[in-house]
Amino acid sequence: MIQYVNDQLPSSEEIGKALRKEVKVYPELAVRELIANMMIHQDFDITGTGPVIEIFEDRVEISNPGAPLIDPLRMIDHSPRSRNERLAYFMRRAKICEERGSGIDKVVSLSEVYQLPAPKFVREEKYFKATLFAPRTLRQMNKDDKVRACYQHCCLRYISNELMSNESLRGRFRISEENYSVASRIISDAIESELIKPADPTNKSKKHSRYIPFWA
Repeated sequence: MIQYVNDQLPSSEEIGKALRKEVKVYPELAVRELIANMMIHQDFDITGTGPVIEIFEDRVEISNPGAPLIDPLRMIDHSPRSRNERLAYFMRRAKICEERGSGIDKVVSLSEVYQLPAPKFVREEKYFKATLFAPRTLRQMNKDDKVRACYQHCCLRYISNELMSNESLRGRFRISEENYSVASRIISDAIESELIKPADPTNKSKKHSRYIPFWA
């Protein structure tokens, strides 16, 4: 199933010194992790539905029946909880998914490496949906896209014993140094959304400010 889905996803060609190389738009590891999560965390008590993978021109949506046991805002840092632990154990033994609890971290991290918009995780009463987005420029992203990326970047930095700064966020979005005010605006929006906060509230210098997730 993972191979079939990857074959349906768009790709582009990179021309090297001598050979052409096909590169997938979406990280294959991220797709694999989300499919594994879809299978592992589905609620088998909900009838009449099942896991669904939908491929659109600008995104891939992967959903499963059953609300997640962890708040989507805490999936990057929270200790893992599995609805079907025996199935999860088998998936790890079969090397279909990574070590316990690291899947979402890898999905978010790979989205940064591939310069994709931040993945979106939606929790509803009876289902969970994860969305990977095709590449967009910063101008094509809306405010929610930018704030979500800022929050996820802040979480990744924090769990790696580092702190987010204007400089690190510029690297995430590939914003040039002279346009630091663009990153500052995104940080301000994330603070207003109560997703991040200053690591040192007494520091008044924005240039040297560091930021942490709201739960830290």
